[in-house]
Amino acid sequence: MSEHKQYEGPDMTRIDAKFADLKAAGKKAFVTYVMAGDPSYDSALEVVKGLPAAGVDIIELGLPFTDPMADGPTIQLAGQRALEAGMTLDKTLQMVRDFRETDDTTPIVLMGYYNPIYSRGVTRFLAEAKEAGIDGMIVVDLPPEEDSELCIPAQKAGLNFIRLATPTTDDKRLPKVLTNTSGFVYYVSINGITGAAAAQASNVGPEVARIKAATDLPIIVGFGIRTPQNARDIASVADGAVVGSAIVDEIGAGKSPAEVLAFVKSLADGAHSA
Repeated sequence: MSEHKQYEGPDMTRIDAKFADLKAAGKKAFVTYVMAGDPSYDSALEVVKGLPAAGVDIIELGLPFTDPMADGPTIQLAGQRALEAGMTLDKTLQMVRDFRETDDTTPIVLMGYYNPIYSRGVTRFLAEAKEAGIDGMIVVDLPPEEDSELCIPAQKAGLNFIRLATPTTDDKRLPKVLTNTSGFVYYVSINGITGAAAAQASNVGPEVARIKAATDLPIIVGFGIRTPQNARDIASVADGAVVGSAIVDEIGAGKSPAEVLAFVKSLADGAHSA
């Protein structure tokens, strides 16, 4: 473990417990991203509720936002569909509550941008998120320099704050990215937006090793994973794989929740075979 001082993060969260269970079983994590409310509240809830049975270990739930600058067309369109269907921050929290009625163990990470949280007020938002059953957050437009804004209050409220590392996160920047991070590190396998080029295990492996030398946290790799073989290859060189755009594409194409979940299961089987 490197020497940089760090806020230790919350006590054992559902995310920490999940990784401990996976490690004990010798398994890699399979993480999925879906946009809350895409294409409708009920349809999205049906998919989210079905994800654990399809083999998903951790759910990333997108918070719809009008200006998602890190996302490619697939996720931008998903956000637009959700907003047009009337999705809000309140309804996103309600979706988590609805999910928690039947599942108290699968971790949920809220992924989005700072503006809706800032508008709500950080203290109020964190209390509501914790009460709803959210376990962690990825807020892509808040750099480590702004940790006092949301990251540290989130950890103190008992939520993991998960940070992205990228191919451009060099050894000088990495300690800053890892400071105050908890839960896991999300390694973005390619430069650019979500849903872009395919991730290559040969490129990702050395980068994961470099980050692992600086942290004890699990490293999960996302961006550019679209097939079961992709998921297996990437999971084999990391602690797990994340799939988002490929699943959101299926939803955007009008597939039924059952068809979407069958596709998710094929990806999960790939990742878990690593």
